[in-house]
Amino acid sequence: MMAADTRAMESLLAFWSESGVDALYEEAPVDRMAPRVVTAPVRLVSSPPATAAAAPAPTVDQETAKRSAAEAADLAALQAAIAAFDGCPLKHAGARQAVFSRGAPDAAVMIIGEAPGADEDIQGAPFVGRAGKLLDRMIAAAGLEGRVFITNTVFWRPPGNRTPTPAEQLACQPFLERAIALVAPRVLLLVGGAAAKAVLGRSEGILSLRGRWSEWRSQDGALEIPALPTLHPAFLLRQPGAKKKAWEDMLILAERVDRPERPG
Repeated sequence: MMAADTRAMESLLAFWSESGVDALYEEAPVDRMAPRVVTAPVRLVSSPPATAAAAPAPTVDQETAKRSAAEAADLAALQAAIAAFDGCPLKHAGARQAVFSRGAPDAAVMIIGEAPGADEDIQGAPFVGRAGKLLDRMIAAAGLEGRVFITNTVFWRPPGNRTPTPAEQLACQPFLERAIALVAPRVLLLVGGAAAKAVLGRSEGILSLRGRWSEWRSQDGALEIPALPTLHPAFLLRQPGAKKKAWEDMLILAERVDRPERPG
């Protein structure tokens, strides 16, 4: 090796030493310019790690709900029965408390939404957040203030405010039917697609159902009450242009409520 090459090598080594490099990556020199032979990688197959058995999902217990609901002689007893009920999976999915109702116990109008949200879960009453405030303004403007009873198809907040499943609604159905029987409203206002589908047993979307009267019948056939689906106020907050349709529904509802009873 020529002296110039030696001095260059010494200078390079000194540079790396001052930079903190004090070890070789490999013991033997490697010619990086030589042709490389590519080999297929070796795949190691191992059995998957053992996992703990998943906890069984909470089961839907409608039979217990039917017995508990039937035993409730008034709305206070029904609220207590709902709070004690363990057969709806939503109760075990992070909800703080059961959310049953607010409003007049002898209301002419029962308003049924789909499920409690975050504000409702905290305060323990349905429709108390932004959507609820809009609903209250609509009720007052239609001349129905103090004449409504408000509840939902399920009584615990679904995780992330998702739509309740049909199974969750089915678990709570006996309590909802008992509430309708105890309040004995003249009409039902079904707020949003999830509520309308569950209560009426229909599959159409809310834009097809809204503004048209249907008849709700209890499971035992003892009760039959007119029901009007309408848009959910949370939807109206996202789509203000749809408020006109919802207002039309409220006027249809108010006219039906104030219509004189036909003589028997």
